[in-house]
Amino acid sequence: MNNMTPPLAYPEKSLKKIFAKGKNKHIKIIDFVLIVGTVLFFASFVNYARPLVIAPINNLATTNSSVLFEFERGNIILIDDNLEFSSPQKIQAEDNLVINLKTGKYYWKIEGVLESEVREFTILSEVNLKLKRVEDKYLIVNAGNLELDVGIYENKSFVENIILDIDESKEVSGTKFMGEQR
Repeated sequence: MNNMTPPLAYPEKSLKKIFAKGKNKHIKIIDFVLIVGTVLFFASFVNYARPLVIAPINNLATTNSSVLFEFERGNIILIDDNLEFSSPQKIQAEDNLVINLKTGKYYWKIEGVLESEVREFTILSEVNLKLKRVEDKYLIVNAGNLELDVGIYENKSFVENIILDIDESKEVSGTKFMGEQR
């Protein structure tokens, strides 16, 4: 006597019918939801991880050589005078950093988990010579953003030339003062 029960046997076609019946639609919907959810998750992650650049605004033109860099989600400022960033100045920084730069056109971006967009700004040349009368003399001040060569005249006669660095001042005698970019 054989007490063994025979194994359950399902014909191969019957199994396919059981699993295929209505399940393909559900699997396709689940796959679609997973794919769309993954894409949305990574898209939002990329936007969140990308540094947010606030200042200076793109295409800024200023005569102020002190530039405020304001940003979020980054820690390195890259500044270069060419768009390819072939020789960038790398500055380890936090938000709200002021950097003094010479006149010229600059490109900048922020590095963090990802890189920010590239922005540009220009520091324009400014020749600005200010005079203040001090008794019988004048205090001349270089109020521009360039080193100045100042010609000093008494009436129509040339007296001397002096060089003034940015924000430098000197007390001089004369009746006419002509400053020009050095």
